[in-house]
Amino acid sequence: MAVNNERAGITPLIERRSIDYIPEAERHGRLFSQFTLWMGANLQITAIVTGALAVVLGGDVFWSLIGLLIGQLLGGGVMALHAAQGPKLGLPQMISSRVQFGVYGAAIPIVLVCLMYLGFTATGTVLSGQALGQLFGVSDSVGILIFASVIVLVTVLGYRVIHWIGRVASVIGVIAFVFLFWRLMSQTDVGALLQIRHFSWSSFLLAVSLAASWQIAFGPYVADYSRYLPSATSAVKTFFAAGAGSVIGAQVAMILGVFAAASANGQFAGHEVAYIVGLGGTGATAALLYFSIAFGKVTISTLNSYGSFMCIATIISGFKGHLTVTRMQRLVFVLFIVGAATLIALLGQHSFLGAFKSFILFLLAFFTPWSAINLVDYYCITRERYDVPALADPNGRYGRWNLLGISVYVFGVLVQLPFISTKFYTGPLVAALGDVDISWIIGLVLPAAVYYFCAKKWHSAVPDQLILPVEQNRVVQAKTSGTGRAAAQA
Repeated sequence: MAVNNERAGITPLIERRSIDYIPEAERHGRLFSQFTLWMGANLQITAIVTGALAVVLGGDVFWSLIGLLIGQLLGGGVMALHAAQGPKLGLPQMISSRVQFGVYGAAIPIVLVCLMYLGFTATGTVLSGQALGQLFGVSDSVGILIFASVIVLVTVLGYRVIHWIGRVASVIGVIAFVFLFWRLMSQTDVGALLQIRHFSWSSFLLAVSLAASWQIAFGPYVADYSRYLPSATSAVKTFFAAGAGSVIGAQVAMILGVFAAASANGQFAGHEVAYIVGLGGTGATAALLYFSIAFGKVTISTLNSYGSFMCIATIISGFKGHLTVTRMQRLVFVLFIVGAATLIALLGQHSFLGAFKSFILFLLAFFTPWSAINLVDYYCITRERYDVPALADPNGRYGRWNLLGISVYVFGVLVQLPFISTKFYTGPLVAALGDVDISWIIGLVLPAAVYYFCAKKWHSAVPDQLILPVEQNRVVQAKTSGTGRAAAQA
């Protein structure tokens, strides 16, 4: 514990690392920070709106709550498996995809991840702009610009500040949610709402999909925030710390959204923030709630912007070679990312709710196959035995393009098309299934099975053990149960 505190004390406030490996001497932090970070990231207005969609789009309260919980557990399990990779590898999540896709080939899913971050940042900025507009008595557009400025600042500061804000956001979020739940229960006959039970497979699976997609969408960057933990940190404990924080936070927020939408009599859609704050009261109470909503969005919007920065740096480094990102370059990256998200938010703020539902469901077609491939490879094929230095070498072990991983990924996207149901695209089998979208289940199971059997036969040579970069003229060697060669030699 003393070592952790000492490391934390000498770590600069402004993060100096970007996508490079985190040396053991710079590892710091505690598992509890993973719990608070992901709880704070989920106790926020967008999660409330996501839960509300289950009712707004036709579900009843009882079965929506059950469906959301099942989705949280399924998606949260996938998300937490990615989180457990961080301490072991000391790398951002997406750069490790070079093992499955090649040093150049990893750019394919990473580009799509960048689009995801951009979309989530934009949708979060819309809701935060509404809150800040009400708080300061300005237009929603001005509120959006104020919020974007805060995100730029926090993202540039980096890892330590993000975790600190996550802890503060967790405390503020818990207080605000307890108060809102108390106000909602005092104004609504919750028992009567729970008694209305009209089960529908389409509505039930929509609720499952909303929650599962919410959790799975964290997969591409969750390890970015666990990679600073000491490498000896238990993978199982990391799994439960990040997973529990995310599942509990999201489920609490979505429960509030379900009850709020069910009792709103059609007044929720289009006025999401104002309606939620209206549950708590007016005057100073409303001002504090608007502040808590905006502050709660700082955490997740910063995670999205930070993840975008990491992804862009990963793409550039893949083609350029080793990339050292200066603080000025970091600022330019972040300004570009947040600027693009802000522009989307300003242009799309008046058609938010319907577009958001289609957006998060359509995303699953691209991220469930990536997640399936990454997890099967890490836990079943390579079994954590990565050659970290080779991830930066197009001529090394992993090559430029891994046709196996890319082919299975393309298959995983295409095989979902008949089952997708969104405004962007509706597959030919959706109607036959009663308008139920089961594409995300197909996108997880089939690519995982295909990749496992193909990789067992055609996977390139796997190292005897985890190979890490040289650290400060000493041998760095992974702890394994068997014998093997040195991980790196000074």
